[in-house]
Amino acid sequence: MTLQRAQEIELQIEDYAFGGRGIARIQTEKGPFVVFVDNTFPGQRVLAKIETKRKTFAEAKLLAVIQRAEIETVSDFQEISGGPYIHVPVAVQERYKQESTLSTFARLSGIQNSPEKFDAFISSPQHYHYRNKMEYSFSCIEHDLETDRELDDAFALGFKRRGTWWKVESLNKASGLFDENWENKLKEVRSFLQKTGLPAWHPPQKKGFFRHIVVRKSFLNDQLLINLVTSQDGLEQFDVNAFAAFLQELHPGRIAGLWHTVNDNVADRAKIENGHSKLIFGQEVIEEALAGLRFQISMESFFQTNPACAELLYAKALDYLFEDPFEAGDIAMDLFCGTGTIGQLMAGRNSDVRIIGVDIVEKAIADAKQNAAKNGIQNVEFYASDVGKFLREYPDFQGKIKRIMLDPPRAGIAPKTLQKVIALGADSIVYISCNPSTQARDAATLADAGYHLEKYALVDQFPHTGHIEAIAKFKKA
Repeated sequence: MTLQRAQEIELQIEDYAFGGRGIARIQTEKGPFVVFVDNTFPGQRVLAKIETKRKTFAEAKLLAVIQRAEIETVSDFQEISGGPYIHVPVAVQERYKQESTLSTFARLSGIQNSPEKFDAFISSPQHYHYRNKMEYSFSCIEHDLETDRELDDAFALGFKRRGTWWKVESLNKASGLFDENWENKLKEVRSFLQKTGLPAWHPPQKKGFFRHIVVRKSFLNDQLLINLVTSQDGLEQFDVNAFAAFLQELHPGRIAGLWHTVNDNVADRAKIENGHSKLIFGQEVIEEALAGLRFQISMESFFQTNPACAELLYAKALDYLFEDPFEAGDIAMDLFCGTGTIGQLMAGRNSDVRIIGVDIVEKAIADAKQNAAKNGIQNVEFYASDVGKFLREYPDFQGKIKRIMLDPPRAGIAPKTLQKVIALGADSIVYISCNPSTQARDAATLADAGYHLEKYALVDQFPHTGHIEAIAKFKKA
């Protein structure tokens, strides 16, 4: 068989690779040819679209599951592209995640004994309805789930169809990932907005009125903060106050506030900075608790998606950081500190240790200082600075940084920046990662610099997806 880019093909998924990539094998004259298919599971027969092709393998996107694996149990939840393993038993998901991640980390890091350093697999306290944020899309092109057909001139509200960017599958019942009550009533929100007569967004033509609904949830107060994103075209016909009253009637006592963002940017994104936002009623923010600390969360704030599991993640990372004793005058540094969540927890774990948080984003540092003040934490300081320039700007810290906590973005740490982190001379480094493959790459660099992997743990912050978080402790020889 000769595969071509954009070709659609039926495949039998035989194995599972790191990151939620199913493995199919096609027999050729030269032997088995491997095809990786995102978000698939062993035992499934799927329809996939070839995205890239190399000499020995190809990568494909999942279009549809034709036949489910025997191990899958179909639940009452509506399957969405963001939760491809919702029908796979959680224990089985976790086993595949652990095995594939440990194998990938050993291969990419070159640390062959890394599986021996494995410490723990931490399961999410909640396997369903654990997310505190969800974004829903409108489209006038709908993929109807009952007829399996594409409908034009429709009014869809839900999630993008797998393998497409222009059509939406309406969410008619809970997905199992976000607030159950909100999602079971989303069809009523769709009906109310459709009756306004204003059209849903047309992605190919980049026109229409209704574009997105973004919802943030406070588990602490059981409240929802809503942002409705529309275009300008038709705004004078839309009664946003009537929509506000409808939401409050639909969810009595649960709507903390409603924002309305007008966004005419052609990019199909729900980001507030792409438009102008106005608070229609209620609170600008919601409040959440994490490990005993309180945080004010706006629509655009970064905050852990699964706060209950994040508590366990941070607790394990702090155990690694503080299991060796500190001496008087030692400093622990929180790099890429963002709004200061980990730095505050570090300060709370040991009030005698001086904690400094560093991030290049000035707004994040301003929020970090405000959060620390609200939580009454005294032994933490936050600095807006580039990591490489930090010691030049603040030479008093030279030679005093005992330990470092790292929590970089998915792309990991840029090579030059990692060398600057190594130059800080810490005795140990605890590295939290939402992408263990880039963490493994950085682990190889740390090993070359004399930092040995001491412990490694996995945290399943995102059940029913291929994502996994990892915590590694490196100690200087």
